[in-house]
Amino acid sequence: MKCNSVCILGGTGFVGRYIASRLATSDKRIRLLTRNRERHRELLVIPNLELVEADVFDTRQLETHLKGMDAVINLIGILNETGHNGEEFRKVHVDLPKSIVGACLSLGIPRLLHMSAINADANTGPSIYLRTKGEGENAVHTFATNRLAVTSFRPSVIFGPNDSFLNRFAGLLKKLPLVFPLACADARFAPVYVGDVAERFIKALDDPSTYGKRFDLCGPQEYSLKELVEYTAHILGLKRWVIGLPDFASKMQAYVLEWFPGKPFSVDNYRSLQIDSVCRDTELQPTSLDMITPSYLGNSNRYIEYDRYRKQTGKY
Repeated sequence: MKCNSVCILGGTGFVGRYIASRLATSDKRIRLLTRNRERHRELLVIPNLELVEADVFDTRQLETHLKGMDAVINLIGILNETGHNGEEFRKVHVDLPKSIVGACLSLGIPRLLHMSAINADANTGPSIYLRTKGEGENAVHTFATNRLAVTSFRPSVIFGPNDSFLNRFAGLLKKLPLVFPLACADARFAPVYVGDVAERFIKALDDPSTYGKRFDLCGPQEYSLKELVEYTAHILGLKRWVIGLPDFASKMQAYVLEWFPGKPFSVDNYRSLQIDSVCRDTELQPTSLDMITPSYLGNSNRYIEYDRYRKQTGKY
């Protein structure tokens, strides 16, 4: 099965832009659905790309714009919801994937790539985010039948220019002088580079050996959250004392901050962090933080200084 035309849902986001840009180097036709076409007109410079304004939660519009495609890539997801009852999580992570599968089957689209999350589990996930991610992932595999080849990907935290993880901490570190109180400081991650994630999606598109599979995606090294924040501070050239909060204080911080504008940290985020976001017994992606992060957070000289610091302190 060769997919000559691909529709990307969530294609204007962080990962989607990388996938679209790399697909453009092939001969594939790309269609991106977006809520606001004017806001993302800069994407029109990508060759063979069609930018279409649509409400993907409207089944009729979804089917209209998926018609004629050979494959669909679903990247749509949220880390937090504006409410507190899980309805938005369910709408985005469960109901939408089911609608996408239904549209693919109705239109005869043979291929679907789905973005899930590491630790996604419909039954035992500690947070609503992880449970709904798990339920949506199960749904696309269960309801696909033999007419739709599905592959899902479960990344750890994704880093790269314009990421919402290290860049968020960088912004906070610049605002807070001297001391940086950090919730869930011992939570562990295996950050994976956005370019490696995009490459895995693209390689899987026409690869029958990936049909029906679920892939965990992790970078080559593991870090605690505290180590990642300290790393970010050093790359920025900032002297900050990162203090890991005890569990009760982490939970209290979550209860308070989830009522702040933009929900910088929520109780559901706290619950997600009770499980380490690392891979076990799987192929690791090649690109490390050290290869990419200094180029967009700081500069190479600061990385050299930080590398010397790590060797002196034994912090790797």
